Amino acid sequence: MIDHTGIAVSDFEASKRFYDAAFAPLGASLVMMVAEEYTGGVKVGGYGYGRPQFWLHEAGDPGPGRHYAFTADTREDVDAFYEAAMAAGGRDNGAPGLRAHYHPNYYGAFVFDPDGNNIEAVCHAPEEGQ
Repeated sequence: MIDHTGIAVSDFEASKRFYDAAFAPLGASLVMMVAEEYTGGVKVGGYGYGRPQFWLHEAGDPGPGRHYAFTADTREDVDAFYEAAMAAGGRDNGAPGLRAHYHPNYYGAFVFDPDGNNIEAVCHAPEEGQ
């Protein structure tokens, strides 16, 4: 249903480092930077799979924290997302694991990004061998 979305970030370069690392295990990357001549000098970049789907834009005050969940193909991808996000300066908000209270196959991990947004990777596939 959602074509794309975005968040304000207080330090674009710090956020870029975080999202570059956190999205790599999910196969997403920075696919576009908008020329600053069109943004009034504000850094704006879009992450996605071939086209921008999740935008970061530089702002002095990013506003209240938000929650964004990104699809992972496997539970191993969720684990790799968590490890990469934590190594890139993320703060733990829920280590990888099964959250059966959401759904029997809901395997997710949660980290806070540099601005306190709750970023999640989730896999809905059953554990292999089931």
